[in-house]
Amino acid sequence: MFVPLLDPNFFMSKTRSYAQIPIGFRWFLTAMAIYFSIWGVPSDYQQGENYRIIYVHVPAAWMSILVYIAVAISSLLLLLTKHPLFSRSSRTGTEIGAFFTLLTLVTGGFWGKPMWGTFWVWDARLTSVFILFLIYLGALCFQKLSVELASILICVGLINIPIIKFSVNWWNTLHQLGSISQFDTSIHMIMLLPIWFNFANFLFLTCILLVLETRLLILSFLESSLTEEMEARGWDAKT
Repeated sequence: MFVPLLDPNFFMSKTRSYAQIPIGFRWFLTAMAIYFSIWGVPSDYQQGENYRIIYVHVPAAWMSILVYIAVAISSLLLLLTKHPLFSRSSRTGTEIGAFFTLLTLVTGGFWGKPMWGTFWVWDARLTSVFILFLIYLGALCFQKLSVELASILICVGLINIPIIKFSVNWWNTLHQLGSISQFDTSIHMIMLLPIWFNFANFLFLTCILLVLETRLLILSFLESSLTEEMEARGWDAKT
């Protein structure tokens, strides 16, 4: 079923033909996320309007971890296969993940200021997320030197993911316990709507960026192949 997607010609054709569908759906998600985050949901009775930062903070935090896991899988496949597609996807994913992690830290600071009286504390959850951001930055720096070293760093850094997840349970932290779990939630259902819409919006944006990067990689290969063929025929590729 998914084998045709491995064909570059099929991939380029289908992503061009159906590009308007995911892009249009993402604009719908963006509109719904903005509406529910600002107008569609009442303010929290304890935290007031400041609570609305959570509607961006929580989806960004989810994306920072989800993208990291995807980058780790891509990095492992790169180490095993040396395929340039995994190199490109790892680099793009690392950049996207670093952005979402930074967004998590910034929005968390603005939410924490009125709650804790400060933008930052060396709390177990905050510190582990900050370490995640440093791993992302380290991988971006290593990618300029060696993609293999960057991939190894990403794979080793996977140990930080469960630390982020369970830090609020393992240590006595200022950060609240998880409000949303697989089986239950302490957040009212109406307040979950902007969180899920923002998460879906971020997820679709990430997928679109990865598809665009894949298309650019395929186009670069086609261009280089065309240039080599023209040079082999004795034609000037610049003319």
